[in-house]
Amino acid sequence: MTPRGVPPLPRRAAARKRSRVVVAMSGGVDSSVAAALLQRQGHDVVGITLQLYDHGAALNRRGSCCAGQDIHDARRVADRLGIPHYVLDYERRFKATVMEAFADSYLAGETPIPCVACNQQIKFHDLLATARELGAAALATGHYIALVRRRNGPALYRARDGERDQSYFLFATTRAQLRFLSFPLGGYLKAEVRELARSLQLPVADKPDSQDICFVLQGRYSDLIGRLRPGAAGEGDIVDGSGAVLGRHRGIVNYTIGQRRGLGVAHRTPLYVVRLDAARRQVVVGPRESLHTQQIGLRNVNWLGDRLIPAEGAALWVKVRSTSLPQRATLFPAEGGASVLLRDGVYGVAAGQACAFYADASPRARVLGGGWIAQAGGTHAGDLVVGAGSVAGSVVGRAG
Repeated sequence: MTPRGVPPLPRRAAARKRSRVVVAMSGGVDSSVAAALLQRQGHDVVGITLQLYDHGAALNRRGSCCAGQDIHDARRVADRLGIPHYVLDYERRFKATVMEAFADSYLAGETPIPCVACNQQIKFHDLLATARELGAAALATGHYIALVRRRNGPALYRARDGERDQSYFLFATTRAQLRFLSFPLGGYLKAEVRELARSLQLPVADKPDSQDICFVLQGRYSDLIGRLRPGAAGEGDIVDGSGAVLGRHRGIVNYTIGQRRGLGVAHRTPLYVVRLDAARRQVVVGPRESLHTQQIGLRNVNWLGDRLIPAEGAALWVKVRSTSLPQRATLFPAEGGASVLLRDGVYGVAAGQACAFYADASPRARVLGGGWIAQAGGTHAGDLVVGAGSVAGSVVGRAG
């Protein structure tokens, strides 16, 4: 019996509709329930777990994913459901495409989001190709996002559970990838997923969610970067906006845009990190007002709208942080990327982060794609020049 308040499990589909679906099983409750739901619908479910980083370092570590105990948990769930389960060693390609890019981005003065890169380059590229090779009709994950099949192509929408919505981390998913993907949890609340796991007696029903970045032990980014790029994070000057030296720093990888504490600089007014100049190895500090911007330059834009971005700009809503509320903005196409003009502006925009696009500010808004933040500055559209020399990349999938 389905617990009270939880949507009933879908009825089993007829055998003639049976199709193979590969489920990316991380060992957590979300992907486990996604596999169970698809099995209940009558699909031929195959579970695949990716070993992404050192198995030994993550063994029995709480709050991790894709290594150690999580592989064991995924196998236990597959056994409970009676589905085949395979573990693929993606450690080498994960290090090359995600971990090393993460280190290089930090050394360049950026604040990267490796979870987006993992989805974009590992799960929805390499694993998707593997799913096709296995004859699957779809690759499913436990992400909280809704996918709607329409006559003119698939469309993404924010998940029913606003607190768990992962649309910000999936902005780079292309239209071609969406045609082969499935997100069974888009219409569920997290509490309902937990209850379904308990009702199905899945061994991970009460397992804690993964926290922080999976491959960074104890959250120490500098330790990882030091191992991957020995000696690259050198010391340098802390300077103000005029270039005056205020102190010394121990490596720009230890600082983030908007940081106030731990600067080691005495000043009559509070100072914040406003820019990281990797070429000069400088941490640039200034008053809080220096963090405010209304103009953002984007690279590698993924556009999921039905029409081309007009030259006069497209009115939409954007999020520049996963936890922020959407705000009104205008998106302009530009050579090598795009430019976003925020109506109200935002404090502390960091290069390397994402800017996700939405059709409106509603809880179930359509996702229109997004791009990587390359630079920020200025108060109106003419202040920031977005061109081949400043924002590398392109607009992907611009037409519907």
